[in-house]
Amino acid sequence: MAGRNGRTVRDLRRANRTAVLQRLYFDGPLSRFELGPATGLSSGSVSNVVADLVADGLVEEAGSVDSDGGRPRTLLRVAPGSGHMIGVDVGETRVRVELFDLTLTELARAERPLTQQRYEVEVIVDHIREGVAEVLAAARLAPERLLGVGIGVPGIVEHTPERGAVVHGQTIGWDAVPLEALLRAGSPLPDTVPYFIDNGAKTLGQAEMWFGAGRGARNAIVVLFGSGVGACLVTPEVEHGRAVEWGHLTVRVRGRRCRCGALGCLEAYAGAESLLARWREEGGRVPEGTDEETALTSLLAAAHPPDGGAADPVALAVLEETAEYLGAGLSDLINLFQPERILIGGWAGLQLGTRFLPAVRRHAVSYALRHPAQKVTVDLGRLGPDAVTVGAAILPLADFFARGGRRPEPEPENPLPAWRTALDERAPH
Repeated sequence: MAGRNGRTVRDLRRANRTAVLQRLYFDGPLSRFELGPATGLSSGSVSNVVADLVADGLVEEAGSVDSDGGRPRTLLRVAPGSGHMIGVDVGETRVRVELFDLTLTELARAERPLTQQRYEVEVIVDHIREGVAEVLAAARLAPERLLGVGIGVPGIVEHTPERGAVVHGQTIGWDAVPLEALLRAGSPLPDTVPYFIDNGAKTLGQAEMWFGAGRGARNAIVVLFGSGVGACLVTPEVEHGRAVEWGHLTVRVRGRRCRCGALGCLEAYAGAESLLARWREEGGRVPEGTDEETALTSLLAAAHPPDGGAADPVALAVLEETAEYLGAGLSDLINLFQPERILIGGWAGLQLGTRFLPAVRRHAVSYALRHPAQKVTVDLGRLGPDAVTVGAAILPLADFFARGGRRPEPEPENPLPAWRTALDERAPH
């Protein structure tokens, strides 16, 4: 039966279960007494919901605390083994696959390096399938126990009712690739286990906002600095985050050719691929066949010798120029969106780290308008190289929350993606 606002009793129960699960997940362990004000539910509703969640194996006792003059209060927490998710990062140097329990503790991982055939679709699909099978076997987990597989990819992701997630990755040569359908064909997973596919910068941003340096911010931008550059914008209007193709902002008219084909993109100056290309053009020596991560390590060592020796002036100049371009690019984000925080992640951003950050901050402030620049902080992300896989695993986790802790069911035609609603209503603040 539906109420005046169109919500049924089933909807209400699901919403109550979601509220309790999220509070326990982000703020637990908590007692039943604490859950009332934390969720806005009555004590009777809390007791009923907790009883249901305990019966379903989703919530368990976690000790007790003394109360004022009464009996000790039992603490509750989400049971880690009550659900499992897989997160996949289709990165620029490797495909990383990780299996997590419900509290996002890593249980197993598999990695496949990307070399000459970097983004050939069939290669990527095979790497994902093999990685999923490998982590399930390593943890001895039946595929049916998965809540879903989340995947972060480069490019724009379009969700269609006919073909599922379709990836438009111009910089990697992907033109409307039906990735979800390709993964589903010959998948080692049963049809009841869903795939959740989104932009990698967005999954990075979601991870930092839920568990990392973005937690508590209402307006933030999380930047992925790798071979290219991308960003995730989070505001009160788009709390689940929106991928921003920031790397293809034009920073120099008739400038360097970007891998997207256009001239003068930020990515053609600030991405690690272009940074290394400019170093080679100026005489920097990188052995043939060296992967980008190793080459960037060599460039950084040349600019900042670990033994305290003389710095290579060419390497230092290339890094300083890149920092200026990146800072100028951040200034556009500051002027346009006026965020509280900007966080830099991605393998290149983390590798360059704190040595690179002061120069980037300085240039961002100097190019931005004074008022918004005074209110923003620019820092590194906290979650390290696994941030994209953690963020990808959040996608099935958010869907699980949106369902009130119910496992996925076969979806009807033209489904409304519940995980997007859950991200909008996420709990951490």
